[in-house]
Amino acid sequence: MFALRRRMTRSITPEIENEIREMVYSYFSEECDVNTDDLHDTTDIIEELEGDSLMLLSLLELVRKRYELTIELKTLGHHLMEKPANTLGQVISLTKAIIQHGNNIVNVQL
Repeated sequence: MFALRRRMTRSITPEIENEIREMVYSYFSEECDVNTDDLHDTTDIIEELEGDSLMLLSLLELVRKRYELTIELKTLGHHLMEKPANTLGQVISLTKAIIQHGNNIVNVQL
């Protein structure tokens, strides 16, 4: 089963990377009532957008559905406890890693 998961990793194409960036920016723009032009990869979700970790889990649930991932939210929560994503750029990197590695994300260094 582990070997099967490894083979199921996905490549992140430039198109997927752009889609992820747009998804993250749009999500936080809508949830935090901020113009997307005011967002940058260095924007701090908690300090600058007054967001919280539940927003991030909600976004990751959307990603799970969009990319038909089987990773459990419990696994994502565990990963975020050890390696928090505080900025939009970190959320984008995390999202790409989740799509690429699935449940094996807990073993990936970001």
